Amino acid sequence: MHTLKLNIQDNVIDKVIYFLQNLPKNEVEIVEKTIIQDDWSYLEKEIDKGMDSGTSKNSHSDIINNIKSKYE
Repeated sequence: MHTLKLNIQDNVIDKVIYFLQNLPKNEVEIVEKTIIQDDWSYLEKEIDKGMDSGTSKNSHSDIINNIKSKYE
């Protein structure tokens, strides 16, 4: 099995989703169809922004571990 990450312009996203939804369900799974990046580097940057703002009392490691425990 392969996993692809695509950057798709808004004007064609409906066509791409339509195409994917019409492939055999047992061979293709749409994992996520949002514009938010689904990778740890993006999440790390967002956590750093929160840490820099001073609003979080948790450490960076605590936040990552909490997120991982919810989604793994």
